[in-house]
Amino acid sequence: MKMMPSLRTTFRVGAAVALALAAQVASAQAKWDMPTPYPATNFHTENINQFVKDVDAATGGKVKITVHPNGALFKANEIKRAVQGGQAQIGETIISGLANEDPLFALDTVPFLATGYADAKRLWQVSRPKVEEKFAKQGLKILYSVAWQPQGIYSKTALTSMADLKGVKMRSYSPTVARMIELMGAVPVTVQAAELTQALATGVVSANLTSSATGYDSKSWEQLSYYFDIQAWLPKNVVFVNKKAFDALDKPTQDAILKAAAAAEERGWKLSEEKNRWYLEQLAANKMKVLPASDALKKDLHKVGEQMIKEWQDKAGPDGKAILDAYRAKK
Repeated sequence: MKMMPSLRTTFRVGAAVALALAAQVASAQAKWDMPTPYPATNFHTENINQFVKDVDAATGGKVKITVHPNGALFKANEIKRAVQGGQAQIGETIISGLANEDPLFALDTVPFLATGYADAKRLWQVSRPKVEEKFAKQGLKILYSVAWQPQGIYSKTALTSMADLKGVKMRSYSPTVARMIELMGAVPVTVQAAELTQALATGVVSANLTSSATGYDSKSWEQLSYYFDIQAWLPKNVVFVNKKAFDALDKPTQDAILKAAAAAEERGWKLSEEKNRWYLEQLAANKMKVLPASDALKKDLHKVGEQMIKEWQDKAGPDGKAILDAYRAKK
């Protein structure tokens, strides 16, 4: 029995409409890959996962973000370039790791400039417009930033003064950190967070200048015995998106993402401070000696800090001076 032409036509029209609707749904949904450098259990990654859920809910599923933690998709030093090139649409990196590109990116690792959460937040507020401007010139849009915990020194042995660090191989994660390690008389060795546990186990480094969080993530107590809570600075991670990918979204979707990002920044700073206390407790619970710096060590380190603040301002020029002036005016 032959199908009536009118019925055949109806089926064809129906199929065409279904395909058009399917194509419309597919084109309306943006699927983004998000490489991150840290473990899934790290507080930055936990905060990102909540941000991703918020974006999904706020956009009605229009933007689906897949998180790839622990350097699984791209290593830490590859993430920014991958997002710039469109290999990933969104990513996370530590700002100070980009210091070779521009001295402004080194600001939050200048020792003893901002040593607490309130100061670190003020420093971000006054420097953010310039950081955003520089990212925008590279086709990137900053969504939010969250501070790490204050940085301290992990060591196998007790440190009474800076002389105890002479010749020690110490892990560095940015050019500014490497400079500080050199000025302390130690030897900087660049090691990404995902590789730190192995680097400690194999003796690539025997000391570390980092946060309570990274010390906990890498189980530093298995190779090191001391943590000196010198509170040198609070480095920040930044979450950013490929500007073309962001601009391709409709305005309500963009606004929803920016609102989720603002919430992630506020939540992340609070979480960082809360977790710092917990991380320090965990270091101590695992038999690591958590101590303040001795007066002699503190004096030595602050001299290094004074030198590095001057060096940074010289490199950063008028922009750097304007940021420091604005920061100091707010204190």
